Amino acid sequence: MSAPAPLLVVGDALLDHDLCGRADRLAPDAPVPVVSGARRASRPGGAALTAVLAAADGRPVTLVTALGDDEASGALAALLADRVRLVRLPLAGALSSKTRVLAEGTPLLRLDDGEGRALEATDEARRAVEGAGAVLVADYGRGAAGVLREALRAVAARVPVVWDPHPRGERPVPGVRLVTPSASEARAFAGGEPPADARSLRTAARDAETLVRTWRAASVAVTLGGRGALLSHGGTPLLVPSPVTAEGDACGAGDRFAATAAGCLADGGLTETAVREAVHAATRYVAEGGVRSLGTAPDPSPPTPVPADGGPARDAEGEPTRDALRTAARVRAAGGTVVAAGGCFDLLHAGHVALLQAARRTGDCLVVCVNSDASVRRRKGGGRPLVPVADRIRVLRALECVDAVAVFDEDTPERLLAELRPHIWAKGGDYALERLPEAPLVESWGGQVVLLPYLDGRSTTGIAARAARSPRPSGPAPERERG
Repeated sequence: MSAPAPLLVVGDALLDHDLCGRADRLAPDAPVPVVSGARRASRPGGAALTAVLAAADGRPVTLVTALGDDEASGALAALLADRVRLVRLPLAGALSSKTRVLAEGTPLLRLDDGEGRALEATDEARRAVEGAGAVLVADYGRGAAGVLREALRAVAARVPVVWDPHPRGERPVPGVRLVTPSASEARAFAGGEPPADARSLRTAARDAETLVRTWRAASVAVTLGGRGALLSHGGTPLLVPSPVTAEGDACGAGDRFAATAAGCLADGGLTETAVREAVHAATRYVAEGGVRSLGTAPDPSPPTPVPADGGPARDAEGEPTRDALRTAARVRAAGGTVVAAGGCFDLLHAGHVALLQAARRTGDCLVVCVNSDASVRRRKGGGRPLVPVADRIRVLRALECVDAVAVFDEDTPERLLAELRPHIWAKGGDYALERLPEAPLVESWGGQVVLLPYLDGRSTTGIAARAARSPRPSGPAPERERG
């Protein structure tokens, strides 16, 4: 599989801080909570967060944003070092920074500092826009999109441009491929009052249709929080629901959505595919801890071990595997427990589902390691698999208990496990520990192999045999079509 395509991000960078502590009493002089034991974490915000998230997907990212000589600009530049390529615009004033105060993960208040704005475009920034193969505009209302508006208008006629708008920012230039407002933003942009049902599908559909027309955009995807997104090209909309209900800190979920959608379009994907992948990515992002998994360090992806033969550790179904590795890395960085389970999962049945549900309950994410078609044939014979790997991946990913799927081409998944490094490797109870050649590997990094109860009487072989013995319908055979 080809490497992810480069992406240019244009927008307003912010510096974000989180003060996280506990609040178990009220102040004696006012009815406000007292936050004690606070820990401070700093991270990229605004367009800088969007760029970091896109870079975490493995793609080269250039960020065009306004930075100055103030302390916040210097701190942000240090956080972005070795993550993205920076193209600076001059900044008038101090870089905007936001500080959230949280008690046990729940935000209590936010403090905003700095009102800096992009002053003007530069030749280097214009050249970056003109030469881009795909552009994501992360507009946070501080002028970067405005000073480069003419360059963005010209490039939108040639390459995919995704525009993540802001109520105080610029209107998208005509011809953008996709605009990604939230439901409340779409309501405001469409000129309507914010009713109680601002997130209703009917309201979102009307607003999206209006914005496609007034913005002259190819499509508008209205994000609906945990419900997913509604994609409109100006007619009957497409609802893309979230695969699961994710509870957690949603800060930055819109940036994750836009970064994924823009990356998919940069890679040549269809808009419908981009929105579907973006919904799934934003859901995983919230479930895995959101911005708290970013911290102040670079992207915590694990190093890729080099196989003994020097060959790749991933099979041809590389994108699901890369997604699984990123999921495991984010959960591990947030202090969560990574669980993995493996098998062929040909003709998914109740026994498989029970095993995967039990495995997911042992940790914070479940990665399913599935045999490739060639691996299944070697293990099960020439008549297997009954279901090709692409379909098996899709069915597994549809399960609420499954967070990601990875594919391995060998007879056993040691090389894949060496990349995932799960805390728990779960197998069905019909295995004995001594029959698991991967057990010593999992235990080498402190992981634990566990056996889980297996539902009796369920097997793919048995289901296939019963299907083969089922009587054929009586009566004359249907005529074969001619032509």
